[in-house]
Amino acid sequence: MQTGSVTTPFGRRPITLALVRRQAAAADIKQGKTADKWTVFRDASAAMDLLGIHSNSLAVLNALLSFYPENELRQDAQLIVFPSNAQLALRAHAMAGATLRRHIAILVEAGLIIRKDSANGKRYARKNGEGQIESAFGFDLSPLLARSEELAMLSQQVAANRAAFRKAKEDLTICRRDVRKLITAAMEEGAEGDWRAVEDVYVALVSRIPRVPTLTGVKAVLEEMQMLREEIVNRLETRENSKIPSTNGAHNEQHIQNSKSESNYEFEPCSEKERGTKRSEIGKPRSEQIKSFPLGVVLKACPTISDYGPGGGIANWRELMSAAVLVRSMLKISPSAYQEACDVMGPENAASAIACILERANFINSAGGYLRDLTRRTERGEFSLGPMIMALLKANAQGSLQVG
Repeated sequence: MQTGSVTTPFGRRPITLALVRRQAAAADIKQGKTADKWTVFRDASAAMDLLGIHSNSLAVLNALLSFYPENELRQDAQLIVFPSNAQLALRAHAMAGATLRRHIAILVEAGLIIRKDSANGKRYARKNGEGQIESAFGFDLSPLLARSEELAMLSQQVAANRAAFRKAKEDLTICRRDVRKLITAAMEEGAEGDWRAVEDVYVALVSRIPRVPTLTGVKAVLEEMQMLREEIVNRLETRENSKIPSTNGAHNEQHIQNSKSESNYEFEPCSEKERGTKRSEIGKPRSEQIKSFPLGVVLKACPTISDYGPGGGIANWRELMSAAVLVRSMLKISPSAYQEACDVMGPENAASAIACILERANFINSAGGYLRDLTRRTERGEFSLGPMIMALLKANAQGSLQVG
């Protein structure tokens, strides 16, 4: 293969360090490496968005590959094609000259081809006495061979992302249907609870689904929709279980063992029977019974605390807990009150409680007394962070809708 040294472009086109690196990489191809040119082209086509190229760019690349006589790109072969602009435009579906030049530049910038310009900028091949090409000037296809494995991986990544996106949309559709029908059933059959508030949370979540959905956006809404569905199911099951009368100690024990674990959040205080069940859980600290919310949900409900994280943001639970210590001091909450909350709720939930209190600071006279009250109620099984977080999520969603 003809590699040579770095080749600078003809005319006013500048050379960049990125182009130098790409030429060096194209020259350093493993001995004996081969790849099917149309397989590489299909991989590049699948990964066009990741490569930053367009459909017309692919049409030009397809035309360039058609000028290479063999189907297999080989490390030891001449990989430079030298069609004229007229020939190239014709094979690129009669593309206009200016459009053709623009997409050639895009392919060069994407690192899929390299210009190998002659002294006068013309494209041609010089043959030896035996009629074999000795040197050629035009477009070097060696980057396609050098990057064949990378392009295959990008193609697989795109396929995996597409499958994940399709599954996430299907899961969200099913979850939306489940939540909508469960809420309707609860309302029509008169189940206890503030189902209007639950419906408002559902409507706020649906309104956050982007018009042009992305995998990240769909997964974020799906996670919260699944949490809402789980909470609804837990509340309905709890209501049904509370109607079953206890007959003896053995029945109580069986009921405790078969009951679902405490939900992540609640829309209303527990009933007396539920409190009794929780008190009967022997030898298990309260902090081990309470599950923490996903960090993303807490930060969406309580965005203000992010300002107190390192660098003005929070990326993990450790950073949230560090910010909570700072906010605790600012809100004049005593260290003992916060420590007691950590012991009863668990460190993550205690930090989440601080974030909620900060978000509602204008409505709370004594943050320390409020936290101690939450801690005591949590210890008695009368409180969960759920209503507070869901109310803040709802308020933030409504606020963003009003602003928008």
